[in-house]
Amino acid sequence: MFWAGRDTLNEIRSLGVQCGQLGVPGDLELTPQLAAEWKTSLAQADFPLATVFAAYNGEEYTDIPTVQRTVGFIPRVTRQEREKRTLQVIDFASAIGVKSFACHIGFVPEDTSDPDYIEVREMVRRVADHAAKNGQSFALETGQEPAEVLLGFLKDVGRPNVGINFDPANMILYGTGDPIEALTVLGPRVVSVHAKDGDWPKKDQPGALGVERPLGQGSVGIPQFVAKLKEIGFRGSLNIEREAENQQERISDIRKAVGYLKGLA
Repeated sequence: MFWAGRDTLNEIRSLGVQCGQLGVPGDLELTPQLAAEWKTSLAQADFPLATVFAAYNGEEYTDIPTVQRTVGFIPRVTRQEREKRTLQVIDFASAIGVKSFACHIGFVPEDTSDPDYIEVREMVRRVADHAAKNGQSFALETGQEPAEVLLGFLKDVGRPNVGINFDPANMILYGTGDPIEALTVLGPRVVSVHAKDGDWPKKDQPGALGVERPLGQGSVGIPQFVAKLKEIGFRGSLNIEREAENQQERISDIRKAVGYLKGLA
């Protein structure tokens, strides 16, 4: 996954990447001119996008309590603003010819009678219905709740165009379950996939997140993950996601990840 405003298409293509996901920061102004520029650049490069992914202003991933307080649709204080922004990103994705939108919606409460659960479920339905008008799917990213909770939420939402952007590392980083087992549970609903790796949170640090690692160096078991994707019949792209201390390290790790994945093909 690469980010508008941070990465250039030429830079990403130079790494050997043939397709991907476009991340949209919360502060990026989504003008018709920007959409036209991206549509032209993608067509000229013959570079298909699997998904446009939205991030939101004010999100922080310092630790689990901070994620619960700031990320996605769950925080009440930003819910209305983020719903408006979400619809804008969906329309931007449609304008550049991308048929899938994705984001983190935040920690879904396990109690289905929780007011936040109900309000976020209704928000997801509205977002999904808006995407459906454009012929798009809406993929919720994994990681912040166990697979069974996410699957139950999807069933409750009850929209055929709502699926999952499966990130195996997030299951580990948040300590919510084994990603290979989760993929078995969620497989039929997977729309898109992140190729990302990481290690489990330390048991002596309550509330801490695990640590992201370069692909193949963490606890996911990427060869087993890729094999499981083949087993469940997933035929989409493997979208490398990597965040690092600096841009040079990040780009280097993405380049190595491309070679690593080619070795598993």
